[in-house]
Formats: sequence, structure tokens, C-alpha cells
Amino acid sequence: MTTKRGDSVSRGRKFGALGAAAALVLLAGGCAAGTHPGAAAVVGKTEISVGDVDKTSRAVSAALGQPFATSVTLSELVNNALVKEVREQRSVSVSDAEAAAAAKLVVRDATAYAKFEADPVAREFLLNVASTAVATIKLGGGTGVNGTQAEVQAAQRAGLTVLKDAAKNITVDVSPRFGKWTDGAIDGTVSGSLSDESAQAKAKREAAENAAKQQQQQPQG
Repeated sequence: MTTKRGDSVSRGRKFGALGAAAALVLLAGGCAAGTHPGAAAVVGKTEISVGDVDKTSRAVSAALGQPFATSVTLSELVNNALVKEVREQRSVSVSDAEAAAAAKLVVRDATAYAKFEADPVAREFLLNVASTAVATIKLGGGTGVNGTQAEVQAAQRAGLTVLKDAAKNITVDVSPRFGKWTDGAIDGTVSGSLSDESAQAKAKREAAENAAKQQQQQPQG
């Protein structure tokens, strides 16, 4: 998975090595013209809605028993969409059985895995991450997760190289609400690559800032 170090450490006990390595798709796509209203990101021909990000973040947080940030959620959703487009271009298929087998390696904690299975949203997210992992291995010349650890890791590395090169021609645009897509992850410390914020969003932000200033200027009793 693509996460910051703190996120990977905090979730290390719940996620297996396959999830941390095979889904680490360090991609850098081009810049699109912008997202549609209500979209968190647009990846090539795939639009990811803010609602999908929010509900997925809540579902995964509940399954893990600890917070799963919306920025991390969106990073994973963007990666999944990128890999899906490359898979279609290269005619790489991942069966339901392969995804299910990989899912058990992504989330190795039995209790957490059961919670993922019980929630449709969390389950779909997990299966998509697992499919991304398997596809990465196959793009690198592997056959899936059934090989030796050395074979799988070598195929992962080769697959990441293939994906990074293929993704250069796939546009990725992220809403400024979440940040900017940088080196395969959402960087929430900088503005997104989209143009300017909407007039409505700007008005709300300025109103909040003015209210905060007025409160600070009020004499303390």
C-alpha cells in the first residue's frame, strides 16, 4: 500500500507484507483539466467520488479497529484505478479466486479479516487492493501469490517498474480538498493540481477565517 511511514507502522499488525509491498504502486500520472463537482479524483476515465472516499474510510477504519485516513483511502483508490487501466491495456486478468487468496495475505489478522468480510464496502475495498497486488505481480512476469517469497518479490519489483512507465500516459487529478497526487500518494500538505477552488468553497473558507479573526480580536473577560 502507499502510505506514509506512520500509517504503515500503525497498521503493521493488521496488514501483511503482501499488502504493504505489492500494492506500493509509486506512480506519477499527468495532470487533467479538473474534477467534476463532488469528485475526489479523476484517474483516466474513472471518477472517484468524495462520498466513496468517506464511506470507504469509515468502513475500513471500523474493520481495522483504528483510523484509516481519507487521504490514505484516496491514495489506495487512485492506485487501484491506475492499475485497473494498465491491466486493461495489457490484457492482464485477475480471477475472483486469486483476489480472495491475496486478500487473506493483505489482512492477516483473523478478527480484522472477518470484519472486512462482514462489511460490503470494506470487503470490496480489500478485494480491489488484493487484485491490484496480484496484477502488479503478473505485470512483472509472475503468476500470482503462489510462488516463493523471492519470486513474488522479484515480480512485484518488476511490475512496479512496468506500472510506473505505463502510468505516465494516464492523467490523475485530485481535488484540492485532499491535496496533490505526488509519487503515488496524496500529499495533503500542498494544494492539489486542480485549478482554483470553487466560489462556494472559497466563500465558506473566507467566512470561517473572518469569524476566527473576529473571535481572536474580542476582549477576553
